[in-house]
Amino acid sequence: MEGDSSNRIIPSHSKGLLQTPELYQYVLDTTVFPREPQPLKELRDLTANHPRAMMATAPDAGQFVALLLKLTGAKKTIELGVFTGYSLLLTALTIPQDGKITAIDTNREFYEIGLPVIQKAGIGHKIEFIESEALPVLDELLKKEANEGSYDFAYVDADKLNYWNYHERLMKLVKVGGIIVYDNTLWGGSVAADPATVGHRGGAVTQSTIQFNKSIAADPRVDISLAPLGDGITVCRRIY
Repeated sequence: MEGDSSNRIIPSHSKGLLQTPELYQYVLDTTVFPREPQPLKELRDLTANHPRAMMATAPDAGQFVALLLKLTGAKKTIELGVFTGYSLLLTALTIPQDGKITAIDTNREFYEIGLPVIQKAGIGHKIEFIESEALPVLDELLKKEANEGSYDFAYVDADKLNYWNYHERLMKLVKVGGIIVYDNTLWGGSVAADPATVGHRGGAVTQSTIQFNKSIAADPRVDISLAPLGDGITVCRRIY
């Protein structure tokens, strides 16, 4: 399927782990792009030429996250790591009009790239953006007992070295039965690569991701599934 040329994913920007770029493009052209809301397409196009475009949520993973939001009826969510706001925008488009998102990122400049699209979509009132490292904000939220178990859904695409630290805090903030989604849990496939082929910085993140995957698999507090969408997303459902 050829698809709209504006929807072509440049191979170097493809986050898919399918066997060929052509197969990944087929998935996008067949099931993702035809259902992608116009504001998301606008923001994806706006981000495409950014030097850090790879940081954006992959559109196939985003579609899956939107479906999870609908299946769970999520209304109050928290997002760690925003970049230009693709996952934030899809969340805001999906949750109810009176829904709320606490969005945390260290870089307001990146967030403001997508802000005009968010505002034009008419869903900016759902978003509270906090420019900060995530851990201090999570710790501040946990100082108020009313925040414990008050979130329906969490999406994490922030500092990979802190994933487990985020997890321990989110397990208190997200309600029993709520969902936590972690992005990049296959880290470009490097989790299964020869360590000698991974660079120093990449190696640190790879090892941290490997340890996180082991720890989350052994955590009896959650049901889990690691879906090979985008760069790998791990879905956790809090049991207790």
